[in-house]
Formats: sequence, C-alpha cells, structure tokens
Amino acid sequence: MRYRTLGDVKVSAIGLGAMPLSLEGRPDEARALATVHAALDAGVTLLDTADSYHLPGAEPGHNELLLARALATYGGDTSQVLVATKGGRGRPADGSWTVNGDPAHLKAAAEGSLKRLGVDAIGLYQLHKPDPSIPFEESVGALRDLLDAGTIRLAGLSNADAGQIRTARTILGDRLVSVQNQYSPAVRDSDPELRLCAGLGLAFLPWSPLGGISRSSLDGPSRQEREPRFAAFHAVADERGVSPQQVCLAWLLTRSPTVIPIPGASRPETIRDSAAAAGLELSAQERARLDAAVHSS
Repeated sequence: MRYRTLGDVKVSAIGLGAMPLSLEGRPDEARALATVHAALDAGVTLLDTADSYHLPGAEPGHNELLLARALATYGGDTSQVLVATKGGRGRPADGSWTVNGDPAHLKAAAEGSLKRLGVDAIGLYQLHKPDPSIPFEESVGALRDLLDAGTIRLAGLSNADAGQIRTARTILGDRLVSVQNQYSPAVRDSDPELRLCAGLGLAFLPWSPLGGISRSSLDGPSRQEREPRFAAFHAVADERGVSPQQVCLAWLLTRSPTVIPIPGASRPETIRDSAAAAGLELSAQERARLDAAVHSS
C-alpha cells in the first residue's frame, strides 16, 4: 500500500467507500464485515461512511454502526485507521435524499455519529452537501464549533464547488483538510475543484470513482458491459493482466498527489482488487492513452 496525506494524517492512497454495505441490495452482515476486514488486511486505512447510509426510513446510522463492529472484531491493529463520516443528509421512507445544513442539526448529527462510532472524537467529519436554504457560512460555522469542542478532529466538505471551498477555508483555516466530490472518467465536473484542492494542499476524495468503468451503488445493480468510449481502460487492463477498475483507480491517482479515491465495495475480493491499484504504476504512454480517452468522451 502507498500512502497520502489528509491534513496531518497519513492514510492509504485508496480508501473504502462503505456505503454499499448499508443501502438497498446490501450484503448480509457476515459478508459486510468480511469486506471491511479484507480492506484492512490490504492496508486500507481510510474508511468513509455517513449517518444517512441506511435503508429508507429505517436504521439511521446503520453504516456507522457496521464499521464500528468491523473495527471492534478485527484481529489486527486499527490504531492507524481514520474513519470519515458525514452529516447533513437524510433518507426518509420514500427513499429520497434530503439535505439539512442547519447548524443545530449538524451538531446533533455529529454527536449521534460520535456515539455510534464509539470514539472519543470523530477523525474526519464532512458536511455531506451544502443546503441551499441555509447560509453556507452557518453550516461551516457548525464544523468550526465542533472542532473547537473537540467533537471532531478534522473537517471536510462533500459536493462543494470552488467558491464554497474557498469560503470554508477562510472560516476553518488549515483545519479544513478534504473535499469529497463525484469524480471519475465519466464525470469530471469537479475538475476545477480538483485543481483548487491540489493548489491548497487539500485531499480530494473522488466518490463513485469508477464511473464509466462500472456502475455506482447509487445507480442500482452492477452491470458488466463496456462503454466503448472508455475502451482504453479495458485495453490497458488486458495488457497488464489486471481489472479495468484497478487501472481506473491508478489513473485517478495520477491526477494529483492529493487524490485519494474511495471506491465502494460489497465483497472482499472487490476491495482487495481496488486496494491493489495503489501499487499499479502506469507508464507515461499508458497515462497518455487514458487521458486521451477521457478527454475525447
């Protein structure tokens, strides 16, 4: 495993997005725990969750509780594991994703996450999504207050634009350490945010990083057919004898030294394959082929 930095913390270059372990179509608990344990065995030290990762209208905090059980039942050392969670979204019974950036809600949500994770302080707490009905500065102010109170150690944003990142940086200073946006070969709307994070030294955590190569948990059941526009990823994979997903993650790591992809997984073999991308060094020629495929799509 190779490592990158998130604030002043060294974490694995590939993290685990734990969301698929708790949404619709999730595995049984034994397989879910085995998936997390496989990630830890592979050297993954960044686990990403949220209080809203649960079935619609039921079991709030299911994913956080699951990660807490996985860490408690793991036979190895977990002292270097950073659990990153998020607050500010909900999943009511209709299956929608709501947004609530009210400072009082965020503070209460963080306290709930703290208890479910069973820690003295949350390693990384992220505003899950800016709430258009609440001044952004007020939502970020809640993160500042949580930092000051010692409830959380580090703060991050998710689904934020460049202006919001700059605003949060002004309020939080170097205690803002990360931005988690959707980014993949198929979805590159956050290129400006990625560049800004690289310039500011903020970790950039692509969620749904395999878009264009495989479907996200948010897209429904996985499907295996190839997208012709990203054939280069499959060609490089065939030549290297690895999966196209592994090539995709290795390519993402070349985008910036601050990029830390957090692919989802619901099976041990999936996260083992993803973690191996940290050791896959792409040649300049391979990177050029992949860049050309992405920019022509």
